[in-house]
Amino acid sequence: MGQGPLSGLKVLEFAGIGPGPFCGMLLSDLGADVVRIDRKGPGRASPTDVTARGRRSVALDLKSPAAVEACLTLMEAADGLIEGFRPGVMERLGLGPDIALARNPKLVFGRMTGWGQTGPYANAAGHDMNYIAISGALHAIGTSDKPVPPLNLVGDFGGGALYLAFGLLAGVLHARATGQGQVIDCAMSDGAASLMAMFYGFKGAGMWQETRRSNLLDGGAHFYDTYQCADGGWISIGSIEPQFYALLLEKTGLTDPAFKAQMDREQWPSLRERLAKVIAQKTRDEWCVIMDASDVCFAPVLDLDEAPKHAHNLARQTFVTIAGVTQPAPAPRFSATPGAIAGPPPAIGAHNREALADWGLSTAQIDQLQPTEP
Repeated sequence: MGQGPLSGLKVLEFAGIGPGPFCGMLLSDLGADVVRIDRKGPGRASPTDVTARGRRSVALDLKSPAAVEACLTLMEAADGLIEGFRPGVMERLGLGPDIALARNPKLVFGRMTGWGQTGPYANAAGHDMNYIAISGALHAIGTSDKPVPPLNLVGDFGGGALYLAFGLLAGVLHARATGQGQVIDCAMSDGAASLMAMFYGFKGAGMWQETRRSNLLDGGAHFYDTYQCADGGWISIGSIEPQFYALLLEKTGLTDPAFKAQMDREQWPSLRERLAKVIAQKTRDEWCVIMDASDVCFAPVLDLDEAPKHAHNLARQTFVTIAGVTQPAPAPRFSATPGAIAGPPPAIGAHNREALADWGLSTAQIDQLQPTEP
């Protein structure tokens, strides 16, 4: 049984890529019993497959009627299900929501796609960058010359996995209160649009310009940007509020009256250039000595080697190492029911008999599936 506030929650995950596995990881990290259905075949666990951590793997041939029936039996025992196939795939397998909910009316059937279950793009292929492109997010992120994909953080993980986890848990609460399950249509394009709520508000208020790096929060302001230091390292400055901005000027020794015009957009480019020259006179570590843990709203820009070693992350144990692989610890944190990583990524089919038996399949049913023990 997993450790955390979701202990006792049973989630069936149909193996996929990107946001699906990450959603499964989040749920498992907080205690849910997540069983992943993998395609039957060879496959070893890799400790670097971080988002596959913490659940059990059952390998099934979904072209087999016995395997389909096994999945339906697992659905009967599940609180929730997550799948990330294109629209119609689960239906063609005989595992669509109509059949699933007929077997388990309380089931919350979570469907993760890029474009959603409906709409002109619903059946088209795509990736994170495409999904955030139609939300307005990609246009707003990047340099003055071009939009730049912000890793897979906005679409796959922020607009996808987090919304799927949120939706699934909301659906489970409703099902427990009413006995009624339902389908969660989670589209990354929808989630990315939702994440842009504040910026659409800024746009409506006349506070947002469509030109990148001309706004308060997109690197346009000299007091909300990244700067290169003498040693080639970078720091981040976010001194928006007047008192924080005053402290920035104090820490950098800037006394030029021109800097008093903090919110004059016309002055931002020249003020950024002058601030950049000051920052470039010291190394990143020297600026850390001057600004660390102050109200300047400052932090060094760390790479993936440096971040786990930073004093704040060490103090909070933000990262852990499992099987030699450094990775994020469970988040968020709970005072009474802390989450925990349930185990390293499993080999495909590693838990065929154990997980199937735990979730209610008989020995005869399990034998019929002829699982290959790893």
